[in-house]
Amino acid sequence: MNEQKDNNLSDEAVLKKMIENDNSQLFEIIYDRYFKKVQDRCYSFLKNKQLAAEFANDILTKVYEKIPGFKGHSSFSSWLYSITYNHLIDYLRKKKQLHYPSWNEKNEIPEIIDESDSDVEELSYEKLMVIFEKIHPEEKALLLMKYQDGLSIKDIAHSLVISDDAVKMRLKRARSRVVYIYYHESN
Repeated sequence: MNEQKDNNLSDEAVLKKMIENDNSQLFEIIYDRYFKKVQDRCYSFLKNKQLAAEFANDILTKVYEKIPGFKGHSSFSSWLYSITYNHLIDYLRKKKQLHYPSWNEKNEIPEIIDESDSDVEELSYEKLMVIFEKIHPEEKALLLMKYQDGLSIKDIAHSLVISDDAVKMRLKRARSRVVYIYYHESN
C-alpha cells in the first residue's frame, strides 16, 4: 500500500522523502518514470537502441549520485533532461570531435534567415527529424531543450555552462539553420 502511495507523489516529493528517510529504493520510482523518456532522447542522438538503453541507465545512475546537488530551481524533469543532453553532447563531442564554435565556422550558412518571414508551419515532423540529423548535436539539444522540454533560457544556459546571450544567439542560429536546410533541400 505504501509503494502505491509513493508512486502517486511528485518527483520532488519522492526525492525529498528519499533523502529524509535515507531510502535509496525510492529512486526506483523515478527510474521507472523516466527510463523510457531518457532512452528515447538518447536514441534520437545515437540511433542505436542498445547504446541508448545503456546511456539511459548511465544517466539515471549519474542523476542518482547527483541528487544531493538538486536544488529545485527548476523541475526535476528539466534538471534530468539537462544532464541527459550534456551527457550526450559530451559523448558526441569526444566521438566525433565536434567542438561547436569551430564546427559552426565550417558550416556557416550563407546568410542568416529571419525565420519570422518564413512559413515554417508546413514543416512536417518527419522532415524536421531528418533536418535535425544534419545540424550539430548541440544545436539539436538546444532546440529540443527549448521547444520539446520547455526549458527556460536561464535553465539551458546553466545546463550548458554558457551565458543567456550565448543561448539566445545559438538558438537563433539553430532555428535559422533548420529553416535554411528546409528551404535549401526543398528546392
